[in-house]
Amino acid sequence: MKAKNCLIFGGTGQIGRNLIRKLAKNNYKVTVITRNAHTKGNFIKTQANAGYIDIIEANPFDENEIKPFFEKNNICINLIGILFESGKKNSFTNIHTNFPSMLANLANRYKIQQLIHVSALGIDKALDSEYAISKLKGEKNVLRFFNKALILRPSIVYSVDDNFSTMFMTLLNRLPIFPLYYNGKTKFTPIHCSDLTDVILDTIKQNINSKIIECIGPEILSFKEILLILLNSIEKKRLLIPFPMIVAKISAKIFELMPKPLLTTDQLRLLKYDNVISNNYATNSSIGVPPKKNFKDEIKKYSYMWREGGQFSKEPTSD
Repeated sequence: MKAKNCLIFGGTGQIGRNLIRKLAKNNYKVTVITRNAHTKGNFIKTQANAGYIDIIEANPFDENEIKPFFEKNNICINLIGILFESGKKNSFTNIHTNFPSMLANLANRYKIQQLIHVSALGIDKALDSEYAISKLKGEKNVLRFFNKALILRPSIVYSVDDNFSTMFMTLLNRLPIFPLYYNGKTKFTPIHCSDLTDVILDTIKQNINSKIIECIGPEILSFKEILLILLNSIEKKRLLIPFPMIVAKISAKIFELMPKPLLTTDQLRLLKYDNVISNNYATNSSIGVPPKKNFKDEIKKYSYMWREGGQFSKEPTSD
C-alpha cells in the first residue's frame, strides 16, 4: 500500500514551500514536480531532512511525463495558479481549467486516496472575470472527473514571500499618491500562508474528501484598511485617492504592457467583488482549523524591510 506519499504541483511557491516543511515534519514523503529543478529545486531540498523530498524535473502539463508519479503516490495536491496571462501556455484556461482537469482524470484512473485542488474564494460571484471563470470551470471539471476531490478556496494568501503585501508595500514606499479602486470599499479576509497550510495538512490527516472549503483569516478588512495597515507598518504617509473607473481602466491597460503587470483589466473587474465567505460551504473554522494569525501583527514581522533604515529599524524581540 502507498502510505503517506504526497505528489505536489506548484511546490516552489509560497504555499508549496510552507506546506512541504509541515508535511515532511509529519513524516509524509513528498514528490515535487517542477519544470526546472536546477533553479528552483535547490531551495526546496533545504525544507526537510534527507529522504523526505524528491524533486522531479518534468513538464507538469505533459500527461505522459507525470502519470508514473500517480502510481507511486496516494495524495495529489495542486497549488498551480496565475494572476495574469502570458501567452497560450500560460493562459487562464490552460492553467486553471485544463491542467486540474488532467490531474483529476489521472487521480481517477490510478485511484488515489486524495486530490486536493487549491482554487480561490469568491469566484462564483465574479462571472465577468476571465480568471474567475477559468477557476470555476476548473473546479467543476475536477469534481466531475474525480468526485472525491477536495476543493480549497482561500482568500488572499499573504506572507513574507507573497506577491500581495510585499508588492503593495513596495508601491506605497515609492509612490506619493495611491489609487483607491472602487473607493477602497472591497472587503477581504486575508489568510496567512501558515494558516492555509495548516488547513491542508489537517484535511490530509482527516482524509477529508468531496467538499468545498472556504479558507479565510480571522478578520474582514476593506482594501483601504489593508493599505492603511501597510502604510502604518512601513511608517509612511500617502495620499489615498479614489480613482474614477475610466482612469482605472486606462491605467490597467498601460500596466498590462509590462512583463509583470501591477494591475490588469481582469484584476480590476475582480476588485468589484468582496472576497469573503459565501456561507454556502464549509470553512476552515467549521472543520476545526480556525486561523491563528492576525494581518496587522504578521505584517509587522517583515514590513521593516520597507522602512527607512531597513533591518536596522526592526523592532527588537524579547527573550
